[in-house]
Amino acid sequence: MAGGTRTSRTPLVVGVNHRTGSLSLRDRLFVEDDAVPEFLDQLRERGVDQAVILSTCDRVEVFAASRDADRDAAVISEVFARHGDVTADELAQALFRFTGADAVRHLFRVASSLDSVVVGEPQVLGQVKACHRLARDRGMMADDLERLMQSAYTAAKRVRTETAVGERPVSIAAVAVGIAREVHGQLDEARALLLGTGDMGEVIADELRRAGLRMLSVCDFGRPSQEMVERLDAHAVGEADLQGALSSADIVITAVGGRRIVLSSDMVRLALKARRSLPQFIVDASLPRDVESAVDRLDDAFLYDLADLERLAMEGQASRSFEAEAAERIVMTEVEAFLKGHEGRQAGPALGALHQHAAALRETVLLEAGNDAEKATHLLLQRLLHGPSERLRAKAHAGEDIEQIERLVRDLFGITDDGDNNT
Repeated sequence: MAGGTRTSRTPLVVGVNHRTGSLSLRDRLFVEDDAVPEFLDQLRERGVDQAVILSTCDRVEVFAASRDADRDAAVISEVFARHGDVTADELAQALFRFTGADAVRHLFRVASSLDSVVVGEPQVLGQVKACHRLARDRGMMADDLERLMQSAYTAAKRVRTETAVGERPVSIAAVAVGIAREVHGQLDEARALLLGTGDMGEVIADELRRAGLRMLSVCDFGRPSQEMVERLDAHAVGEADLQGALSSADIVITAVGGRRIVLSSDMVRLALKARRSLPQFIVDASLPRDVESAVDRLDDAFLYDLADLERLAMEGQASRSFEAEAAERIVMTEVEAFLKGHEGRQAGPALGALHQHAAALRETVLLEAGNDAEKATHLLLQRLLHGPSERLRAKAHAGEDIEQIERLVRDLFGITDDGDNNT
């Protein structure tokens, strides 16, 4: 660092979440994993060189360590607008921005699953860590942002281990199970079909399994994940057999998210005809959507997308408020600890320079004084105080607020009104 100085970085968060933006807007802004490198490259080309992009069903947000928060927030907004083909005015209505302590608190709450549609959802921390890895792989991590992310994980771990906020959360998956039971009753005889391998789809399928579902098939359009099939104890279905599997399914979960319709109204109409009016519960667990909206108009098809499940999940969270309050207190403690350390690190270069300056003066006066300790002490005090004394006089002569400077000097050196030095 040139001259022993270091440019101060400010924590910054810019994004759209389930509170500020509609599902359709978040859909347009959604950054798929394979698009993350290009998104980060665009930020870096415009001067934002420490950043993480978190893109989930609930939120699309950038966490950054910024040299200039106003400039970097404008850059992030511009890249968001370009990526989602959204006008600046449309984006501005939903975009939020936090800096400093507010940004730290927001990130810690996100990582701890306190800012989710469903407080305590277990997959959120994994999503944060995954986007962190993508940013690190792209060279967008350095000490400032790395330290912030690691501190967020510490807060999240404390929330998980010291509160019950993550125990059996009233989650989107749990809501889906509840609706499945309303449509089909007990699930031990129901058949489910999972299309795609998205995280939310697997979470819902796993929750259905725990609720008693025994028959589950997985189709990933010709490329079923053997690992997922084994993990869910499911049956793999090829694309050629999809229509038949769809006709047999009482519950269908789509988790493809490929910006194309994978389940059309014609496909569902044929399936319902083969089912002879037996109802079918369909969960579109993807952003972008997988299921054609016209499916919702078909008799005996019960289509729920993430917006529907989000709304129902939020209605069921009041009972979790006590644990959430305890978790919030933990987060605030960790935020204060991070900020205290952050402020200390900001003062570090100046303190280091002061120590180097004093050490250099000591070496000089020891050479001049030889073995005369009294002379060395006198020279050291004289030279330590000469420069600051001259500059204080110059500032007073220039009309600066000498009283404020005097208070700062007294505070730094612990000088009391009676002249005693508090050492």
